[in-house]
Amino acid sequence: MKLKEINRTAIQSWSPAQHHPIYLATGTSAQQLDASFSTNASLEFFQLDLTEPSLDMKSCGSFSSTHRYHKLVWGPYGMDSGAHPSGVLIAGGENGNVILYDPAKIMAGESDVIIAESEKHTGPVRALDVNPYQTNLVASGGNESEIYIWDMNNFGSPMAPGPKTQPLEDISCVSWNRQVQHILASASPSGRASVWDLRKNDLIIKVSDHSNRMHCSGLAWNPEVATQLVLASEDDRLPVIQMWDLRFATSPLKILENHTRGVLAIAWSLADPELLLSCGKDSRILCWNPNTGEVLYELPTSSQWCFDIQWCPRNPAVLSAAGFDGHIDIYSIMGGSNQAQSQRHISTSFGNMDPFGTGQTLPPLQLPQMTAPPATVTPLKKPPKWIRRPVGASFAFGGKLVSLENTKPNPQQPTAHVVHISQVVTETSFLQRSEQLQATLSAGGFVDFCQEKIDAAANEFEKTLWCFLKANFESDVRSKYLELLGYNKEELALKKPHWNWTPLPSSTPLLSISQGNEPPVTEGELTVVVAFGSSYILSVFWSDVDGLITQALLTGDFEGAVELCLHDNRMADSIILAIAGGAELLEKTQKKYFTKTHSKITKLISAVVMKDWHDVLNTCELQNWKEALAAVMTYAQPEEFSSLCDLLGDRLEAAEDAQLQAQACLCYICAGNVEKLVSCWTRAQDGRCPLSLQDLVEKVVVLRRAVEQTQRSGPAAIGILLAEKMSQYANLLASQGSLSTAITYLPDNTNQVCHSGCVSSICSLTYPQVSQYPPGAGGVSIYQPLQYSSSAAPPAEPPGFLSQYTQPVPSQPPTPVYPGQPPISQCLSSSAPSHHPFFPTSSSSSSFSAPPSSGASFQHGGPGSPVSYMPPPPPSASGVSGTQLESDPGLIPASQRTGLHGSDHSQTNSTSDPLLKLFQPLQSIPAEKIMKKPIPDEHQVLKTTFEGLIQKCLAVATDPQTKRKLDDANKRLEALYDKLREQTLSPAIVGGLHNIARSIESRSYTEGLNIHTHIVSSSNFSETSAFMPVLKVVLTQANKLGV
Repeated sequence: MKLKEINRTAIQSWSPAQHHPIYLATGTSAQQLDASFSTNASLEFFQLDLTEPSLDMKSCGSFSSTHRYHKLVWGPYGMDSGAHPSGVLIAGGENGNVILYDPAKIMAGESDVIIAESEKHTGPVRALDVNPYQTNLVASGGNESEIYIWDMNNFGSPMAPGPKTQPLEDISCVSWNRQVQHILASASPSGRASVWDLRKNDLIIKVSDHSNRMHCSGLAWNPEVATQLVLASEDDRLPVIQMWDLRFATSPLKILENHTRGVLAIAWSLADPELLLSCGKDSRILCWNPNTGEVLYELPTSSQWCFDIQWCPRNPAVLSAAGFDGHIDIYSIMGGSNQAQSQRHISTSFGNMDPFGTGQTLPPLQLPQMTAPPATVTPLKKPPKWIRRPVGASFAFGGKLVSLENTKPNPQQPTAHVVHISQVVTETSFLQRSEQLQATLSAGGFVDFCQEKIDAAANEFEKTLWCFLKANFESDVRSKYLELLGYNKEELALKKPHWNWTPLPSSTPLLSISQGNEPPVTEGELTVVVAFGSSYILSVFWSDVDGLITQALLTGDFEGAVELCLHDNRMADSIILAIAGGAELLEKTQKKYFTKTHSKITKLISAVVMKDWHDVLNTCELQNWKEALAAVMTYAQPEEFSSLCDLLGDRLEAAEDAQLQAQACLCYICAGNVEKLVSCWTRAQDGRCPLSLQDLVEKVVVLRRAVEQTQRSGPAAIGILLAEKMSQYANLLASQGSLSTAITYLPDNTNQVCHSGCVSSICSLTYPQVSQYPPGAGGVSIYQPLQYSSSAAPPAEPPGFLSQYTQPVPSQPPTPVYPGQPPISQCLSSSAPSHHPFFPTSSSSSSFSAPPSSGASFQHGGPGSPVSYMPPPPPSASGVSGTQLESDPGLIPASQRTGLHGSDHSQTNSTSDPLLKLFQPLQSIPAEKIMKKPIPDEHQVLKTTFEGLIQKCLAVATDPQTKRKLDDANKRLEALYDKLREQTLSPAIVGGLHNIARSIESRSYTEGLNIHTHIVSSSNFSETSAFMPVLKVVLTQANKLGV
């Protein structure tokens, strides 16, 4: 690829690798004349700016000289010390001159630019080279076998490397060895090369070709192998490049033959020893691999010869070629455009005016248009060495570290490439706790697990929280909750023998009530009931009647409470409690009914009798949350227990006191609300720590398993926050290499979270062949949701949603779809595994069931409940999906019956479950009221024809996949029938559909497809997108099956 060009007939030299920016020095060549036959000479410096799109290079300085030059080299001498910031430019003149220039001064426009000058040589100086190890040493070659070594620190006294070679001849090139600093090679046009040892100050070996046709025009050392060098021949009879190894100097090690005429110059890349440039009289610039003799790359050039070619030391991909056509071209070996484009416009100097002063506009010059054929450039087959990484490392998914090392290639012995894959583990404690949780899930030892967490709790709140979780696995969960809240029935029973009623003096205060301020506190005082008002605080004594009544009510002892009221002449309270306590107790207290008394706990009694606990929880003082929760434990009905616990938890979470906010977790545990537990715990803890995330997962897993055992329910819908946390947990497990464990914590719906890349990566690693399993073949089955239609049986429920409690009823009439209702398939996930992947399976059950979300009732059938709650019987048929519950209602948890089939509490509780919300439109509209319009008679033929064609295809199809496509098409064509009922299609589309129906009747499916294409191309896409693709599938399958 051509990058830049300079309109000069000149020799060239790049700035040293240490210099930035990159400059190219040009000097007027002593061997050529330009088109003007000018005898002037100059040195010029051009900057290589690859950000500039034009081909021109910016000139940064010039110096008019009286000399023309045969050779230029630019060395870094003086750059480190600062004496010469841009190094030193050494020039070999036509009169034996060796001149040292300061490029920095030339580019600055100063006059004293010559550092030193010598005329030691007797003829033209055609060869120059700077020692790469001692940059102050310069070798030069002239006529009559003259070779001098110049020390720029003492430029006036050069030394010879040894006695002159005989016979005397011109020195065409010199080159320092790239590995051994005291070895120098020289070559002459006769084809002989000499190797000098400066330590011995003598010639150590001569290399020559026996054909005597090797006219040497170039010499270069191998950058890596100290004993190898190449010689180029400019003789047209032998246009070759010979590669010599001084250890076997009897004949060339390799001969590179591809030039058709003599080679004028060569350059060996210091950055990649496998790249050798050559240019010849055949106007070609070739890039070789000298080790194999293969031509790797040919640069697109003009029809003129190139007499000098050089690699850029700083940018190894850039090279420059000086040609006899008066141009220096800059190329990149990395490819690009294969045509060299030039902007050489002589007419821009004159415009379109007559240059001889007539002032008239010249007619356009008629020249034949010569179109050169484009050159075919083969790109490099492999990247150069400077691009190839010597070593590399990359983190792969699952905490894997992939590392590689490119060893130094050995041409004699191929080297195998080795890739190392290692596992990187950074969170050892996190992995250990995760493995412990997995072991607990497999073994089912949740009680021991919770006890270990209780013993290892760092603070009292953590200990209390695990105690509440452990209580879920006790036989009487609510009683255990009451004990944890500080209310023990056994302790209260011990107090009954002391209920000897002795009238207290009228002056003895039984209650102390305060408004706004704290009540007086004395020994024996205990706040046992919440305030029944936003500004009142009720404090009772163990010894007074109110306190004993309160204790009896909180533990469900109605008889004791009524007895206390009777002895205290609280007739109204007695009768109200007796009504709630039963007929026998009511009859006992009716005798004193009309004697009405008022007490400070009337509102508590009202709440117990009327079961209005929402008002109590909304108005109670949060400091007495334990008492409020205890009351809910005792009296709340199963279907409202969860929402009441959530209500108290929401109030605690909204409190300003951080301690009260943390106690909300206990309410959510009692409610079985995993999503709110996750939200509350996330705000209270540092969620960025892996161990904190492990704490959360442990609590969530244990709570869900506890609710499953208590309710015997199936997997519930997963909230967005919980799914996100579980995805983070799975991602963290995967990053530590625990892929098999991570896959078990992924949610089944990847649309819920932003970690779908992690989900797909884990699944692709764990189940690489999952897409190859057909349904029913034993692999991971994929659930494809279908739309309901009036002409096909409703699809089965998705796995995990009452799948174990429902069965299809083929004989039942299908439930039509309400026109305004979105199809179910738009709401459900596009696929779901047949087993619930959110939590790992245990050895005791085939699938891990999870509790419902926050809205489902969390049942704890405590013995202290005053009235045993019996849920309403399920309806005979469900309006959700055309399924019927099994005959035994006891198999179905009450929460699912109330949440799905519209009990009195379903509107309150079921809406918080995200999955049940999807079916709420179906619940709210009775099936018998959903009626669709009939299809007009003139369009009824469309439905009959399309459905008949699908049935014919199904009858002959044998491929299960084809049958599924046809079944799906039969359902999705319902969108077309709906549009026909509503008459919303344009007449053109309706007419086209009738033409398709006629083509189907005549079995001309190809004609039908052509009509289909015309309809789609000429109509609005939004009008036909719902059914035209499906119709095309049906026509294609019919044509394929030949029905």
